[in-house]
Amino acid sequence: MDPPKSNDAPRQVDSPKPADPVHAQPKLRARLSKSGKVLIVLAVLFVAVIGVLYHYIVSGGMIARQKPAAVETFIANWLVDLSIPNDVKGLKNPLSSSPGGADAAAGRELYQKNCQACHGYDGSGKTEAGLGLFPPPLDLSHAAIVKRKRTDGELFYFIRNGVRNTAMPGWQMPEQQTWQLVSYIRNLPLTVSVDGQAAAGNVAFAGVAHYTGSTSCKTCHSDLYERWSKTPMANVVRDPREHPDAIIPDLSKPDPLVKFTVDDVALVYGSIWKQRYFKKVGDDYFVLPAQWDVTHKKWKPYVVKDDWWVAHYPPDNFQRPTSTLCDGCHSVNYNVQNKTVTEWNVGCERCHGPGSEHVKQPTSSNIVNSARLGYVPANDACIQCHSQGRPLENPIAGKYYDWPVGYDVTKKLSDYWSLEEHKLGETSFTHFADGTAHKNRMQGNDFVQSLMYTHGVTCFTCHEVHGTEYNANLRKPANVLCLDCHGPSSPNGPHAPTIAQHTHHKPDSAGNECISCHMPKIAQTLGDVNVRSHTFRFVTAAMSESLKIPNACNVCHTDKSTKWATDALTTWTDRSPWRMGK
Repeated sequence: MDPPKSNDAPRQVDSPKPADPVHAQPKLRARLSKSGKVLIVLAVLFVAVIGVLYHYIVSGGMIARQKPAAVETFIANWLVDLSIPNDVKGLKNPLSSSPGGADAAAGRELYQKNCQACHGYDGSGKTEAGLGLFPPPLDLSHAAIVKRKRTDGELFYFIRNGVRNTAMPGWQMPEQQTWQLVSYIRNLPLTVSVDGQAAAGNVAFAGVAHYTGSTSCKTCHSDLYERWSKTPMANVVRDPREHPDAIIPDLSKPDPLVKFTVDDVALVYGSIWKQRYFKKVGDDYFVLPAQWDVTHKKWKPYVVKDDWWVAHYPPDNFQRPTSTLCDGCHSVNYNVQNKTVTEWNVGCERCHGPGSEHVKQPTSSNIVNSARLGYVPANDACIQCHSQGRPLENPIAGKYYDWPVGYDVTKKLSDYWSLEEHKLGETSFTHFADGTAHKNRMQGNDFVQSLMYTHGVTCFTCHEVHGTEYNANLRKPANVLCLDCHGPSSPNGPHAPTIAQHTHHKPDSAGNECISCHMPKIAQTLGDVNVRSHTFRFVTAAMSESLKIPNACNVCHTDKSTKWATDALTTWTDRSPWRMGK
């Protein structure tokens, strides 16, 4: 029986067409050709990289003595930063970071014992051990910490955990000691580069910016401004009409030396060792003939007879204007043509340069920060006024100046100023026979002779010009400050177990102060009032005999002879007899 018929036509299923070998092969070959080219390029790159690495390795790339390339350093720093957990970065030090505090002091001992050999006394890593390591020790210097914005948590993390494949171990110490180390690292001595000097004369904004005055800094730097405003630097010169308390002595009390009244005093200069009084005549100021001895609380005559410029001026004080002899250092932006200033006193721009560009757009590139300069221009910011010297061009418009006319911190001081010369072996108004300063305002003349100067130590390593609670605006108490870089565990010495054993004086005595022996008060400022030397040399009693220079021992032991001092020093068996004069 036949099957029923359907009206629907049977469906035809299309069978796949056989591949056309003629058309398919070129496409396949094209894909294979493209992949082959990529593989060839990758292979060539791989061989090239291997070749570069091989050449790098065989040419000394794996030795620590060779300085790494900038790319290698960048990658290493990036990987180290990447390894720090985010939750650690925000940790705050629970301990005090006060420079003179107990935690920072404890941290200093830990640092000198465990860290200083590689990281150096200032954290820069420029030590015999540190310079031989790769990767180099983490730069803990003040400038590096600020630049990389290292947080307390990051420093804690590095100390606690170390850095793999480097010489930095993970220190197994209690948490409190780790934080004490962080406290001290925040207070490491401020030093600057002694190689590859950054020149102040290369400042990009020099010639564009103008002076604005210290008050323009107050908005952003209120804490620094408030501290600075209370320092002697901010109060060198004061107007008694604005500051009735500026005049220290009572001018209403008669004295044969005082021939002037309060009404004659336009400006008051000084308040620490001496105070002088300026009278305004026309557009200039002149020093009145009596000055106040702050130490002895008595009047003394003001007469200058020995300075180099005396030969170029009449003996009458009222023919010796302060514009040529004083005002350039007691103000900001003194104009010798019209005798105007941006402000009196040592204002912010005296040390940081003209600030108008920085006020408009605050960046680190349009203001001078001495910590970013080399040690010469960094110290020149202070030496410009704390030194005895002469302008290279003198006279200027027929007048002889006693300050570096034309210089500001965006320039090189040596292009404008020459330090007072001295002939070794001669004692002069300015120098003792060994070259140490004989008079005040010569800290710079002293300091440039010191070993500290040549090792990158700066004035601001020890002094905080914005103001501190310590004498002379030191960053820390004197002995604490010295022990940052010196001490039993330091290559700088002294190597006695304690300071008392080094000084041979009782722990709480004046003789146990580092500055008593290494910074004796021998530079005369007024009568028998002296200020501290800044060469940091230990002047022995034997040197007093041969060179007629005051020695550290007899400055304190005034009732004793130099022979007594020499005999006493020779009993110190930890000292070389050749240095002590025997």
